[in-house]
Amino acid sequence: MRLGRRLDISGDKMEQIQITVDSPSLEGETVLEVKDLSVTRSGKLVLKDINLEIKTGEFVGLVGPNGSGKSTLMLSILGVLKAQKGSVMIYGSPPMSRNQIGKIGWVSQAAANLKKEIRITVEELVKLGTINAKNMFFRSRKEQYSAVENAIRMVGMEELRNTDVSKLSGGQRQRAVIARALASNADFILLDEPLVGIDRDARNSLLKLLDNLCHDEGKTILMVSHDLAAIRQTAHRMIFLEQGIWFDGSSEDFPDLNELANLRGIQHVHEHADYKEDEG
Repeated sequence: MRLGRRLDISGDKMEQIQITVDSPSLEGETVLEVKDLSVTRSGKLVLKDINLEIKTGEFVGLVGPNGSGKSTLMLSILGVLKAQKGSVMIYGSPPMSRNQIGKIGWVSQAAANLKKEIRITVEELVKLGTINAKNMFFRSRKEQYSAVENAIRMVGMEELRNTDVSKLSGGQRQRAVIARALASNADFILLDEPLVGIDRDARNSLLKLLDNLCHDEGKTILMVSHDLAAIRQTAHRMIFLEQGIWFDGSSEDFPDLNELANLRGIQHVHEHADYKEDEG
């Protein structure tokens, strides 16, 4: 069972109450553990008392309005931002520990927006993912070739391996960038808005790819997205974030728009309006 929170706005004061939500059973190794995390940026409290655990093989969708702290949470997990309170542990160690090198794949929102002047093929881009501090001097050419081949195969881009990335569609670029992350043999993949700027067919294809990576390849995925419908159909579990976590549970139990408004403490403006006809 997981706890969510919502606001009771029935009175003049807004009071936090807890709601209990069934969630998928969690088994296996703990990949990510966040405890009591609070982060301030530019003097503003962006994240407050975040508690989160993700296990091997989970596909977790992270959603919330603009400015809700989604990117801040991702950067905190990666160790880019320092917490004012609390802790983040990945595979039992703080972010950027040596045992995490090559195990974490990061796909940023701007990763696929390469300038047209940069001439690089899909295969060359993916090959960059095989280079990290752990294997820069020790990985053989055979191992590197095998990693690139597997990554390209997993994203279904065999026929486009020699194509310039600048000539790919938005969805194809996202696949290439994900392949680069996979080439490092990453087991934990974090994606920030990978569905932005791609059409419906590309979106569906990309979501199917991520689902296959989770089920067939045993990858663990944490994905930020504004596309509630798409992520609800694909992710095993959804988290609604707005400074704190207001919902954490099965995608099937994710609230509808009215319930979501209640979770955020938004009152319907016309709910108590008293409309009267003009009297002549």
